Amino acid sequence: MSAVPVLALSGWLLAGLPLLLLGRFRPLPMAVLGGGLAVLLCRYALRRLPPIPGATPRRTAAVLGIAAASGVFNGVLHSEQLVVRRDPATYAQYAIWLARHGSLPIPAGDFGGPDPALHFGSMGFYATAEGVVPQFMPGPPMIYAIGHWIAGIPGLLLVPPVLGALAVLTFAGTVARLAGPRWAAPAALTLAVSLPLLYTSRTTFSEIPSLILLFGAMSLCADALAAAGVRPPGAADRRADAGPAHPAPGVGARALAALSGLAFGLALLVRIDGLRDVLPVLPFAGLLIALGRIARTGGAAHPLLPAVARLGPPLLAGLAAGTGWGFAAGHLLSRPYLGYLSDSLTPLLAIAAGVLAVTAVGTALAPWLVARCGGSRTVRRIAGRLPGPAAALTVAVAAGLAVRPWLHTVRRTPENEADRLTAAFIEAAQRVNGLDPDPTRLYYERSLHWVFWYLGVPAVALAVFAAAVLAGRLLRGREFRWLLPWLIICWTTVTTLWRPAITPDHPWASRRLVPIVIPGLILLAVWGLRRLREAARRSGRPARAVTGLGIVLLIAPAAITSIGTAFTPVGRGEAAATAGLCAALPRDAAVLIIERVTGDRFTQLVRGQCGVPVARVATPAGTDVASPAHVTRLVGKVRRLGRVPVLLAAEPGQLARYGPPVRALRLHTRQDERSLTGPPDGTWSLVFEVWLTVPR
Repeated sequence: MSAVPVLALSGWLLAGLPLLLLGRFRPLPMAVLGGGLAVLLCRYALRRLPPIPGATPRRTAAVLGIAAASGVFNGVLHSEQLVVRRDPATYAQYAIWLARHGSLPIPAGDFGGPDPALHFGSMGFYATAEGVVPQFMPGPPMIYAIGHWIAGIPGLLLVPPVLGALAVLTFAGTVARLAGPRWAAPAALTLAVSLPLLYTSRTTFSEIPSLILLFGAMSLCADALAAAGVRPPGAADRRADAGPAHPAPGVGARALAALSGLAFGLALLVRIDGLRDVLPVLPFAGLLIALGRIARTGGAAHPLLPAVARLGPPLLAGLAAGTGWGFAAGHLLSRPYLGYLSDSLTPLLAIAAGVLAVTAVGTALAPWLVARCGGSRTVRRIAGRLPGPAAALTVAVAAGLAVRPWLHTVRRTPENEADRLTAAFIEAAQRVNGLDPDPTRLYYERSLHWVFWYLGVPAVALAVFAAAVLAGRLLRGREFRWLLPWLIICWTTVTTLWRPAITPDHPWASRRLVPIVIPGLILLAVWGLRRLREAARRSGRPARAVTGLGIVLLIAPAAITSIGTAFTPVGRGEAAATAGLCAALPRDAAVLIIERVTGDRFTQLVRGQCGVPVARVATPAGTDVASPAHVTRLVGKVRRLGRVPVLLAAEPGQLARYGPPVRALRLHTRQDERSLTGPPDGTWSLVFEVWLTVPR
């Protein structure tokens, strides 16, 4: 069951991108191709999955119950973020456009020809010569569009809770494979009650689909290794429920490896910075290929080596196919967004190219190096001493991140308009939080403390302990199934915490921890708890007491932090309010938004959700309202096209000179807190108003 979400999403995304590029992303083609491919992948892979020793019906039911409860809870308290202020509404409006039109770019609309006073871009949507291009990668909107096809905007808004439940299920499957089924339910519950997962499961973010793909891919890779003969956790236990050490004959290990690589690669179609998360897959695949070359030259004689080595080429091929899909989508559909991210994306691409080059060289030279140095006593002595320093280095890195706030203050001097807007936002948040204003602060040095807020110190300590122990065991040639997950979790956690690359207010910044950091640390923590339980049992101490206390220390801190916001949805009422705005517009209207903030928030909403041509009228520097001369001239152009000109603004006084203002939208709702130095514990009030007039 835990493999179904990643397989289904992989099939859907594989079919969705070509149809979107052809302008045919419509319900019937996607039901046939996307749904069909999802079913085929599930049918093919599920027959080849090896059993998970110890996965009893009781444990399975517990996991399913937790996932279902998570989906219901977040579905009842889901948000309705449709007015574009931050990323969720951008994704929602992107999905609405794809669901209704099935093609990109978005036509700007006819306003009587080009005019320097007309702007068609807005927050989250770039104006280009070809049309309007949405920000972000198209993967999440292609998924959220399913809900719109089924039940309109209410259906779209309920897709995130469903994906959140599937993410909990997927993660539990990864835990069962790597730590053992006993720990799947406690780990799933810890993830489900953590504030970052609650936050991103209630609205249209990209992090939850990314989590499903990444942890689902880890599960498929673990299954491929098990099918090749690598023992899963519990297979060597003496307990009766440990299950067989090896899967049944004929299991398609290479097919599972290919599907794992494909899911890893498709993470780029969801988030372009998924490239960083999947980077360790390259050297891991290279290692498998190198082991195969070493085995063929007689450099090693382990009986499992040939079977494991055969997984390298299909894993690499699947990764290449998935990343190819992601890069194609970015280049063809999200080029302005990639240009905006060039300062961080270019170094990441350079790092990826370097890793690819080193992997290729290492794979080519591996047989020669083993033949030349493998028998050296000095090399064996050095290798035998590595586990201890590796474990110590793991602890030292974690300790360095913990003390970083006292040693380092991260600042950024604004260099462009985006930086200046971020600095102004941070300064405003500082004033609200009662802090001294310093708009250059980014608060990234506190990133590990963010994890302390959301998981608690005991969980992080257990995770660091587990990572250190695993580092030593991996260097001794043990726990091979853990090698790729350990690399991904440690690499992504350290790089994310070093530079989160997000506006540092919470709960907003907590989303950066969702795809890998929070679930990865929970996975490590339960593995560490399993080790402590085994040690207690060997020493004659009460293992059940250790287990119970450990589970409480995992779940309780996460739940306590979440209580302040878990029962308060944000953005409620936006669906009804925006529907009322659309109903207030004449069918043959052409909308001109003459005020800056309203233009940022409502331009794409009017275009996509209301289905009406819309443009923003340029505002002079230092003002928020357009020049009356420009407005009057553009109103005349709209009338000559045979359409009804409608003006929108935030206040009635901004429209009074053109005609009698009518309030088209007023909503008093709740928004996220903007906490900079502590975990969020509530929500803030938010009021929207939009006024319209039809000029005389």
